[in-house]
Amino acid sequence: MATYDPFRDLDRLATSFFDARRGPRRMPMDLYRDGDHYVLTADLPGIDPGSVDIDVDGQLLTIRAERTLSAGDGVKWITREREAASFVRQLNLGQGIDTDRIAASYSNGVLSVTIPVSEKAKPRKIEVATENGAQVLQAHESASASSAADHPQPVEQ
Repeated sequence: MATYDPFRDLDRLATSFFDARRGPRRMPMDLYRDGDHYVLTADLPGIDPGSVDIDVDGQLLTIRAERTLSAGDGVKWITREREAASFVRQLNLGQGIDTDRIAASYSNGVLSVTIPVSEKAKPRKIEVATENGAQVLQAHESASASSAADHPQPVEQ
């Protein structure tokens, strides 16, 4: 026997009335560095790959996607918790990124974006010669010495 719960109905009403998710939704993502490139993975379940749009404007990477739900004529919904939605995410890429070689793929509801580090931003060794030329010292830039501006940073909306 089902019992009436006024708090559940009030919660459901408040959620639908004050739901901030009506606009573009954020997509959960992971971002990590693997050698000479960054890898961004974002969950986009139920998204038509043709609706995914990735743009680079200067150093700003924007990912947009749409989920549309279709139903035939005469369908009578029993419950409908999945909604059509727009998703958007932006990242500030910083200066050390090769924006011309960014690549993306979509598989099993996960979008993967590979963001290569530019050649000039990669760590390198610099030889230092002495006056007599007998000794050559080598210096190199370590990964920890690079500034935070060289790494992709999410932009909160």
